[in-house]
Amino acid sequence: MPGIERTVFRFSFLLYCLFTLLLFSDGNSQIPLGSKLSVEENNYWLSSNGYFAVGFFNVFNQYSVGIRFNSSCITVDKQTVVWVAGADRTVGSKSYFQLTQEGELVLFDSLMGDIAWTSKTRNASVASAVLRNDGNLVLLNQDKDPIWQSFDAPCDTLLPGQNLSVHQMLRPPDRNSVSSYYSLFMNGSGQLQLRWETSVVYWTNGNPFQSTLHVTLSSDGTLRLLDQRSESVWSIFGEDHNDSDVKFRFLRLDADGNLRMYSWLNASKSWRCPFTANGESNSKCLVPYQQNCESGGSLITYEHTLLYGIYPASETVVRTSLQRCKNLCKKDPTCTAVSFTNDEIPLCRIMKTQYISGKFDASLSSISFVKTCSDPMAVLPTFPKPTPSSLENIRQNSSSGICIPCLVGISATTFFVFVLIQFGLGFYIFKRRAKIQKKSTKADVRPITEGCITLSYCEIRGLTEDFKHQIGPKMFRGILPDNRPVAVKELDSTVELRKFRTAVSRIGSIHHKNLVKLEGCCFEPGHRFLAYEFVSNGSLRKCLEDPKLCKSLTWGNRMEICLAVARAISYLHTGCRDFVSHGNLKCENVVLDDNLEAKVTEYGLRTILSEVSEVGGLAETDVRDFGKLLLVLISGSQNAEDVCEWAYEKWVEGHAETVPDAQIDGGVNSKELENALRIAFWCLHVDERMRPSMGEVMQVLEGTLPVDPPPNPFTLLRPPKESWESDEAT
Repeated sequence: MPGIERTVFRFSFLLYCLFTLLLFSDGNSQIPLGSKLSVEENNYWLSSNGYFAVGFFNVFNQYSVGIRFNSSCITVDKQTVVWVAGADRTVGSKSYFQLTQEGELVLFDSLMGDIAWTSKTRNASVASAVLRNDGNLVLLNQDKDPIWQSFDAPCDTLLPGQNLSVHQMLRPPDRNSVSSYYSLFMNGSGQLQLRWETSVVYWTNGNPFQSTLHVTLSSDGTLRLLDQRSESVWSIFGEDHNDSDVKFRFLRLDADGNLRMYSWLNASKSWRCPFTANGESNSKCLVPYQQNCESGGSLITYEHTLLYGIYPASETVVRTSLQRCKNLCKKDPTCTAVSFTNDEIPLCRIMKTQYISGKFDASLSSISFVKTCSDPMAVLPTFPKPTPSSLENIRQNSSSGICIPCLVGISATTFFVFVLIQFGLGFYIFKRRAKIQKKSTKADVRPITEGCITLSYCEIRGLTEDFKHQIGPKMFRGILPDNRPVAVKELDSTVELRKFRTAVSRIGSIHHKNLVKLEGCCFEPGHRFLAYEFVSNGSLRKCLEDPKLCKSLTWGNRMEICLAVARAISYLHTGCRDFVSHGNLKCENVVLDDNLEAKVTEYGLRTILSEVSEVGGLAETDVRDFGKLLLVLISGSQNAEDVCEWAYEKWVEGHAETVPDAQIDGGVNSKELENALRIAFWCLHVDERMRPSMGEVMQVLEGTLPVDPPPNPFTLLRPPKESWESDEAT
């Protein structure tokens, strides 16, 4: 007996240890640094329960990497993707996704040969990653604290336990790789909103006077708005709320603008939608009415439907009856649709836009009317009501030898010929109009200059992925159809078209190794864009502010950058057929490639954005701006205005060696430093007549032209004002 009792005790103790291990284990599979997924290997990372997987998936013959359902209960074709790295970004067939040794998730695009997306956690003490059992991909430090997680960067889907916080949004992907116009947004007032574009709100929940912390989806099928005390201020339940048979759920903003909750049904092996936040949408064009409709309009009735104008979002609300609501729209030639509701107060919503959305639900008491043009060919003829005597005559005539089938045949043939003639005329008119439009389009989008392509606004939105990747003020990264990366600059849309085309024609014909090439432009009504070649290392300002990149800027590199900029500006002033001023030369408008070779961008825009035409004044402004840039690059200072006088004081005191940036490795050439400071002070001279030309600046930096010590550049070397005014008068 003692032996049996000892065996039972050991077995019980083993079970207890196993239970404790399972209880306190995080239940997740660790992903070590250096782990890698690739399209070619088709491998993936799994959660410990096997319900979720991270890996590549095919998107129209390209690939994206993301998190998807992986449970064996869900059929392979229904294993929905719930998160994508880089949202709509697709990559080539030899791409990979890696957790680097520096602790950063990196998506490498083999098609472009560069990094498509990163988690931006380099040097953030990341020790490992884990795909948790709830579908959350998390980067952890040594203490298992989260550094980054996919739950904080949602795309179009929320999983149970995931929060949508203030200023976060869900945005569905679009079929043409441009983000959808719709978004689910948590604004700063604590309201959950469905929006079209960024300004039109078509569904709202939450109290703007009650601070809301976040919205969350619970595992029992409830969507809740929670305040700062994590108390529910609003909630909505799916039809299968608390259904124990439902194991998998998610909330998704679909491309049609509806927010839907999906539940997996094992019985039918399909996803069911037990909840829709905005009702079912209708993708048909409901407003074909044109204001110049000569044949008049008629109203089509839509029961249980509520419509609203989305662009422009303006409508007139009148308190009136149903019949008068219809009559108001009939009599108003600008009215396109009306919606009538009678929830205690009868209201008529009158819309005057063709951009209309809405929702249909059998529970809605509203009724809507959409105006259409009355087609004169479709008007049915009216006949007098037959009398008994006329009916008798018809019977008598029918037996008098008239061939009724013959009459029917002749009528049908005549009708067919008539329709055929009408169709032929319509087809001829359509083809003629299309030909005229094609000619006019070709005349409008002809190439402005060789090598500079003309782009439509839709193409601009497409190649920038709906302006998603901002790389500077009004500057966005994009990819041309031939896979060349570009930097797209947005200009003031009020710039005169003739002026814009003239300036682009001039800029587009300029080619120099130290000038960023203009690849394309857009000049549709209301839109002005320029597309430049993309330079990988970004602006000089960015390099100076980044400690790691700044270390790579040795003294030799900095002098080469200054010389490259001087050559570029000198070419603009004297090397082009017409004088071109930069007008805004600064570190932000100098970019560096992989070899730290400088290129000047955004040159010539002053001729577009201003009316200045004084060649001399513009040239001297460029020289002054170059002097500031030269001192900023030498000193590493962030303030171009303050560093000028400070550097001059140090030089006058004989302490020129204190001016260069302390981060410069390898020392400084004292002779080059002296020449650079002297020419910089000459460039900054307050008297424009004392400033050198950019050709002379270039020669000084090349070492082929000596430079004298400058006078005080901040003092005007002129007689007192009274004397030179009298001289001018004389």
